[in-house]
Amino acid sequence: MLKRWRKMVGAALVGVTAAMTVFTVSVVSQTQLSGSVKIDGSSSVYPLTEAVAEEFQKRFPRVRVTVGISGTGGGFKKFGRGETDISNASRPIRPIEDEECRKNGIAYIELPVAYDALAVVVNPANKWCDYLTVEELKRIWEPEAQGKIVNWSQVRKGFPNRPLRLFGAGADSGTYDFFTAAIVGKEHASRGDYTGSEDDNVLVQGIASDPNALGFIPFAYYAENQKRLKAVAIQCQCHNNGKPCLPSEKAVIEDRYHLARPLFIYVNREAANRPEVRAFVEFYLQNAGRLAKEVHYVPLPKRAYDLAMERFKKRIVGSMFGAKGSQVGVSIEELLAMEAKKTK
Repeated sequence: MLKRWRKMVGAALVGVTAAMTVFTVSVVSQTQLSGSVKIDGSSSVYPLTEAVAEEFQKRFPRVRVTVGISGTGGGFKKFGRGETDISNASRPIRPIEDEECRKNGIAYIELPVAYDALAVVVNPANKWCDYLTVEELKRIWEPEAQGKIVNWSQVRKGFPNRPLRLFGAGADSGTYDFFTAAIVGKEHASRGDYTGSEDDNVLVQGIASDPNALGFIPFAYYAENQKRLKAVAIQCQCHNNGKPCLPSEKAVIEDRYHLARPLFIYVNREAANRPEVRAFVEFYLQNAGRLAKEVHYVPLPKRAYDLAMERFKKRIVGSMFGAKGSQVGVSIEELLAMEAKKTK
């Protein structure tokens, strides 16, 4: 599917400005640019945004960039109140969040920055579970499972008689929203008797210390803790010819992994008029592909970043997803290309 999306993007780019205006330090000198950029939101997007912020501040030492973690939902609450310039998000904005922005006169620019392969993980001491089907994961996590599916032996015949201890993103997390949408079939449709947190490091610690644990975390956090965690392959009939598939960059690019998802930043349009915010966002889009690899995420195709830059420079506001929240299997590149055509 990703290959098809790339072809569509290529076709859509015909007629789009060939020579994009590239941000350079000649616009504002390194010593002159100052101010602050306030960012909060998704813990999934945090590693990428923090990496961008570190490199940006090396070039512009007088600009202070702060990056907080309160989860996608928590970040949108702050963003909708005008407390932040940029909101990290691991899912598209929801209708209630969009409405809050409108009520407070905040217009936003939605920009995709990378792909993630959400990882289902267990403790390395778990020798019995190498893969799980989407149906098994649904049976574990659906609301009806609360207080009932509490043992590994209930998941699959042959699994041991051991307690099943669950860890996952908290209710304010976009990771939670996407996982429930992709596995259970509806956002926030989940059992509540599990250890939840918007801080993925807390989940890593919990799973790494419990031999009976099962959880889901962003791929970047798994990749940084591979000696402490074991990834479980996902079997889905709609991906990888129905064979179990482990999360990886290659699997995401080839559209073989069921839990692949886009990551975003949302920019306050008014804040984008400040030189330091404008410079930061342009720097972000120019360097996200390279830095995404460094923090173990999957870069978008270069043309997608070009289209996102066009979207930012033209200050195109609103959500490409219709402010409907988590979307499973939707083409970012196709949506960006459609926006480019609309604005010609």
